Amino acid sequence: MPRRDLDPLWQRFAAVTRARIGLGRAGDALPTQHALNFQYAHACARDAVAAHVNFERLAAALEPTASVCVRSAAPDRASYLRRPDLGRRLAADCRSLLPSGPYEAVLVIADGLSALAVQEHAAPLIEAIVAGLPGWVLGPVVLASQARVALGDEVGVLMGAGMVVVAIGERPGLTVPNSLGLYLTYAPHVGRSDAERNCISNIHADGLSYAAAATKLTWLMSQARTLRLSGVALKEDAPQPDTALGLDAAPKALDSPPAELRS
Repeated sequence: MPRRDLDPLWQRFAAVTRARIGLGRAGDALPTQHALNFQYAHACARDAVAAHVNFERLAAALEPTASVCVRSAAPDRASYLRRPDLGRRLAADCRSLLPSGPYEAVLVIADGLSALAVQEHAAPLIEAIVAGLPGWVLGPVVLASQARVALGDEVGVLMGAGMVVVAIGERPGLTVPNSLGLYLTYAPHVGRSDAERNCISNIHADGLSYAAAATKLTWLMSQARTLRLSGVALKEDAPQPDTALGLDAAPKALDSPPAELRS
């Protein structure tokens, strides 16, 4: 419903964006309600960064798809946030847990900077991706805690994967604390740059749907297998399904995090 306190121009802008625009003033400050909403959004973002994924629950949600749990070299959440380099490498005692392929592709779920995004969206998104890859030889899904995108490169090498896809919780914003991203890397090896990856971002209740994200990703994976490359050299010309906006099977954003993320 358009806000009646806005002039028609601001009403048009406010109707098509979740950005905080045309909020008005109360003296020299924001109106109380908008100030409180901002503080709440900031708290949600901080909670998303600090929370932990319940990987046991996630592994159960992925069944019958096989999975294996690993962790990065970051010993705890504080170290992970302060030392990005540790989040890019596997803990030494986890390397032997990974089965050796060869596999055409390996899917990795990493907690990243939003446990809430992973807990809500990772399992149904992976299900949609696997359904879009009939005939592919896929390794078990790797569940990685305290992990960043580049950890997938080492996982790919150890598992003999032709390519690796990392689904990761994206850095929370002040409108969306639960957005998931996908990163595709062909022929992974330690030291790959971000320019050698393809990214699909903003997978959440008000963004890209599971179906649209899976369609984009599986198209890119097929092209990467044919052209033997990924990143800036792999142009994104995937078909655009009608379900590009709005998660067809996802819950709406919660007013508060699930109980397992609040502890």
